[in-house]
Order: sequence, then structure tokens, then C-alpha cells
Amino acid sequence: MRRTTRALVALSAAGALALSACGGDGDDDGDNEPGTTAPTGTTTGGDTGDAIDPDREGPREIEGAEEGGTVKVVSFTPNETMHPSEIYYTHTYGVGSGLLYRSLTQYVIEDGSPILVPDLATDTGTPNEDFTEWTFTIRDGVKYEDGTPVTAEDVKRGMESSMDLETFPESPGFYSQQYFEGGADYKGPYTDPGAQLDSIAVDGNTITITMATPFPDMPYWGAFPANGPLPASALEDPVAYANKPLSTGPYKIADYTPKKTLSLVRNDQWDPATDPGRTQYPEAWEFDYTVPSERIDETLLNDQGDAANTMTFDDVLGTDYRKFQEQAADRLVPGATPCTRYWAADMRKITDLAVRQAIALAYPTRSAIKAAGLIEGVNRYPADALLPPGTPGRVDYTVVEGMEPGTPDPEAAKALLEQAGALGFELKFLFTSDDPDAVNAKDAIVKGLEEAGFKATPVPTTLENATTDRENPNLDINIRSAGWCADWPSGGSWFPVLHKTEDIEALGQISQNYALFSEPEVDQRIDDILALPIEDQADAWGELDKYISETYLPLIPLTYDGVISAHGSNVNGHANDPTIGMPTFKDVWLTQ
Repeated sequence: MRRTTRALVALSAAGALALSACGGDGDDDGDNEPGTTAPTGTTTGGDTGDAIDPDREGPREIEGAEEGGTVKVVSFTPNETMHPSEIYYTHTYGVGSGLLYRSLTQYVIEDGSPILVPDLATDTGTPNEDFTEWTFTIRDGVKYEDGTPVTAEDVKRGMESSMDLETFPESPGFYSQQYFEGGADYKGPYTDPGAQLDSIAVDGNTITITMATPFPDMPYWGAFPANGPLPASALEDPVAYANKPLSTGPYKIADYTPKKTLSLVRNDQWDPATDPGRTQYPEAWEFDYTVPSERIDETLLNDQGDAANTMTFDDVLGTDYRKFQEQAADRLVPGATPCTRYWAADMRKITDLAVRQAIALAYPTRSAIKAAGLIEGVNRYPADALLPPGTPGRVDYTVVEGMEPGTPDPEAAKALLEQAGALGFELKFLFTSDDPDAVNAKDAIVKGLEEAGFKATPVPTTLENATTDRENPNLDINIRSAGWCADWPSGGSWFPVLHKTEDIEALGQISQNYALFSEPEVDQRIDDILALPIEDQADAWGELDKYISETYLPLIPLTYDGVISAHGSNVNGHANDPTIGMPTFKDVWLTQ
């Protein structure tokens, strides 16, 4: 998916989550005991929507919406980038796609369900018979914020830019490298300026993309900002452009301090008649990514002055959840996400399947959830399979026969370690030392692992450095905490990304395969499934999920995500976008 926070999972405070969350005794003695709350999205989290309306036209209007005011968004999740070529974490994707950047297609959320509709393109694309070629027509009337018309050549340039993974190592452009013909050898316009990518062909206002393999999911991939336009000037200095990218959406950047603040004002060059999905009701938006979770909750509960115009995409703290239920239940926003958090065992260092199974049995999920300030059954619930519930073709299984997801079995884990001659096996994992919730979770992790016969060695990092450290294949750790959110409703957005062999020597870092898993027969099975008729792929992905876990277990599923964010009393239209677990920024307006 999108890695939550990379459509990865954000290594941030409100969710330092699985990154470091793991707990001790397996008993939850708080108010949220197992079974007392029906988990949010337990049957629908992986259903990221397969409804498509290729004929949707703009403008989009919301009945009763009022114009004006400044929406304030507070969070403790660092803003990684706003360059459209590398946006991939869910929070930057939500803001970028919702307010700033247009792409080939987009989602609208209606009655809680996502619908894929056109955006820059006049429809959601036309394939040939075997999905090895897709054609999109770029609509007239779309402009950058400086008034320059957007062309099909600009869209081609934007797609090629996202494929330059040396310049944009966080980019989701690996999908284009994998699926576009010639993409595997294409280095991008910055790394290899003279190279040509003939598989993206432009004829007037039409783009035709030739695929290396059948790719029926292209309309979903088309919704990413990476599949939107870039002006020619963006190639001159990608770093400078990242600090002041040109908008094509309803808002433009007025001021931006990376990882800290972002101010948006209306873009007077945006034409709502050309946009089937977005609106432009607020006058401005102000984002502050440095607000501690406790202050966010206090501000929103207070609901005075500017707080009434404030919203967050961070989850409310578990310690404040009851207060919100009692004082502001109508301002809570629950919802599902298509996200799974997991521990990735470094397959170069944890080579025994029995040890990996013992980790699954030892991981004390419920204690971890509570220690991290999360709410079982609301924004976290125990995982069994890697694919979240609701994913087409999903197969129910547990990674170790007889285990109960969420409930550790330290005795069974210890027995496996003894049989493998690995009692006292050392597990080294990162935790963010400047996030109190992550520190609490780390302590619970250590307790749980040591009860099961492991030696636990937490390795400190910071919120600033966590993703960089995690992606370093040479760091002295042997298990990595991560998460993944479906990029579209198919196992095709999971297994080719998380399990296919990566050339880390060429990449210079780990991209998405955090387990450094490399099995030629699994690589081949993934390729074989991608070549199947579209109607046969869903079940094949589900079976592959079960096979990989039972045979290798490189990724140990920990939890599925829900969301429970909140907003002030003047904020309207803040619902959950289930494709990414973020607010519906396109729909927000303020009571005046």
C-alpha cells in the first residue's frame, strides 16, 4: 500500500505503533479488555474500494457547505516531503492528493466508501484486451498555479521523475519501474538525463503506456501524485522544487518548513469544472506537525477559539478516549484502514523458521497496544494473516498453528527455541527514544520477549532518523518494525512490493523488503500470478499469503489499524478515507 506514512506506516508518535510496539505479559487489565469493543473495520479494512465511475464530471459541490475560514491541522507526525514525485506516506499522500496535486485518477468518498473517478484524465483509462497497454486522455483547462497549462508531456515527465529512485528513494515509482516496459532499466531524468523511456508515449493530449506485464490495476496506480504533471523547470533542481512545488489542485503552498509546518492558500488557477473530486471551501489551511499528542487532545477537547476550527489526523490517546466519548463523541472520527503492522525478520540473520515462529508466539500484542497509548478494538486490533480483513481473496490462517492472535504464548515460544537450540536468541530492534509512547511500548516488548526466552536488545533512534535507520541494511539490528497499507484493492499491491527480491547493493538501502527476503520460487510465483487473468488473481494472492507465512514467515503480522481522530466543532466534512486511513480533506469546510 502506501506505507502508512510511506502509504508505509509512519514512524511517528501517534503511531509509533508497531515500529516499536510490543508488550509484556499478554494481559490487558485496562478498560479495553479483549472482546469488549467491536474492532473498527475488522471485516472491511482491506476493502479499499473497487467501485469505479469513469464518467464522473466536475464541479463537485457539497450541499450546505460554507466558504471561508482557515482550517488548522495539528499533528506529531513529521512531514517527510511535499514533492509529488516522492509522496508516499499516507499523511503526505492525503494532503497532497486532497489539496495540492492532481493525477490521472482520484478517489472520492461517498457514504464511507471509495469510488475511483477521473482527475487529470477524462476517464479512468482504456486498456487493450490483455491489460498490457493503457491509454489516458488529458483534459483541457487544467493549469499550474502560475497559469501555465498542464500538458500530456508534463504528465509523462512527472511519471518518469518518480521512477528516479536514486533521487527519490522514498518514491512509489518502483511500481512504474516494475510494470512499465523498460522500467527495470530506466534510471530517471535526474540520474540519467539522456535516457529515453519509450513505454510512455505522448500524442497530443493522449498518453499511452505499454506494460512489461499485464497490469489491470493501472487506474488505481494512476491516483498517486507520482502520476501527475511536473513542469520542465522542476528537472533543473529537484531539491529546490521540493521546497516550492507548483500546485494543480485547489490550494497552493504559501509557506513550508519541511517536517514542521505547511501553510496553504487558495489557488486561483484551479478550475472546479475540470475536477470531479475536490472542493475549495476554506480560505486557507495551516498545518503544524510539531504538536505533542497530549496538547492535541487538550486543544480539541477544549474547543475554544481557533480550536473549533482545528482537526487532526493523529489518533486520540487511549488515556483521553473516554473523555472524548463523554464530552465530544460527535467530534470523534472512527474508521478502517487497509493497513497491517508487522515485524520483519532479517532473513540473513534470523535463519531458523522455528525462531521466527517463536517471535510470533512471544509478541504480546495487547500489552503493546496499551503501552503505546492505543485502543484495542478501535485503532489497533490483533492480526493473523498479513492481508487485512476485507482484501479480495484473503485466506484466514495463523502464522503458527494453534496460536491465538494477540495473545502471547511464552511457554510455547520457549519450547520452540529450546528445540532449535536457540534459547537466549538475541533480538535487536529500533525504538524512537524521543517518543514517550514508543519508550513505554519498548519496555513492554522487552518484557514479553524475555519471558519467552529471548534476549531483547532495543536500539535507540529518533523520530527524525527512524526511517533512515530502518532502511540501512548494515545497521546492527536483526528485526525491523514496519507497516504496509494496500495501495489498491489487490494482493498485487502487497507481495511484489514486500516479498520480491531487492538488489540492496544497487539501491544502496532497503526499499520495501525489510526482511531482505529472497526466494526465487516466490519471485516466480509472484510473476505467475501477475500474468493470470484478472478474475483469478485475488484467490491466488490469498493462497500465496498463507504459503509464504507457513513456509518462510519473513513478516510476522502484529496488528491491523483502525483510526480514531477528532476535530473542532466548526469543522465539517471530516470523515475517514478508508483507502489510506486519513481525513477526507477534499470534503472539509468550516461553519462560519
